[in-house]
Amino acid sequence: MIKLFITDLDGCISIPFETPNWELLSQIRRLNAQSLHDMAVPPLSICSGRPFPYVEAVAQWLGIDRHVIFESAGLYKLETNEIQLHPAFDKKAEQQVRELKDWLRQEIVPQYQGIIIEFTKKMDAGIIHLDTEVIQELYPQVAEYVEENYPKFEVHDTDVSINIILAENNKRTGIQQLCDVMDIDPSEVAYIGDSSGDIPGLQLVGKAFAPQNAAEAVKREAKVLDSEVTEAVLEAYRQVIRENRKKLAAAG
Repeated sequence: MIKLFITDLDGCISIPFETPNWELLSQIRRLNAQSLHDMAVPPLSICSGRPFPYVEAVAQWLGIDRHVIFESAGLYKLETNEIQLHPAFDKKAEQQVRELKDWLRQEIVPQYQGIIIEFTKKMDAGIIHLDTEVIQELYPQVAEYVEENYPKFEVHDTDVSINIILAENNKRTGIQQLCDVMDIDPSEVAYIGDSSGDIPGLQLVGKAFAPQNAAEAVKREAKVLDSEVTEAVLEAYRQVIRENRKKLAAAG
């Protein structure tokens, strides 16, 4: 049985900087609400590399009442309104994140108009640009600098962002934290993700999904769905529910 269904945000729940598909999101929200009285429907959670304010807002849209993960491994406890940062993010790591943000601001941001620093992030450093070609051009430069100067960090990219994260603070760590606080095994979890930063989480869980718009490296680690973005999240959620119903019927 799958006891928890986790989704990434950008590239899964919605497309960055585009209006969400509210009808599909409403269907996902209704399934999550159904989990309160239907054993076949696992509750919904989030594991995203995006900063806390955005993750917390989307959790409200979807009616999520479980813990969620921001910045890959930051745990937000909804019941107590507390944020728990992973112990790997110590004083030294905090200082290095400040240094990386300063480097991005001084060396990367001036290269193209429209680049912004993800200033609300706590545990990692990142930039956003609406043009995927700009991200693809800058990624090798950022990755080389980080590899040479900050060996405890790693670099991931999406269509609109470059994220520099503490290697121990990846989505495998984040999902494991969710499992620990909810007292479930990772084999009882389903996760859908689309970018390189999702791979550690996809490798951990019992059921791994990828939308059609996922990176090729991600598709090699997960069951590839027929649809894209929000529709793919709904497709994966429904597949999990159908399989849970079959298992419950067989056991009953």
